[in-house]
Amino acid sequence: MCLGVPGRILEIDGSNAVVDFWGVRRRVSLDVVDEPVAAGDHVLVHVGFAIRRIAPEDLAETLAFFEAMTAEDLEGLRK
Repeated sequence: MCLGVPGRILEIDGSNAVVDFWGVRRRVSLDVVDEPVAAGDHVLVHVGFAIRRIAPEDLAETLAFFEAMTAEDLEGLRK
């Protein structure tokens, strides 16, 4: 099973972006994302690659699902 983690793009530099995951910032590749993205967009990230832009109308449901699925482990992401 593969798991993609939702995060918010903070900045873009060419084909890379800095993405925020509950306060943890990571650089990810935009080389395989399914459509153009901009700072402020949310993306689904798997092994360092943004693979899908999360549509604004799907964001609340996606974040709620991820938070429910990881309720016990999410505290480790908040440093």
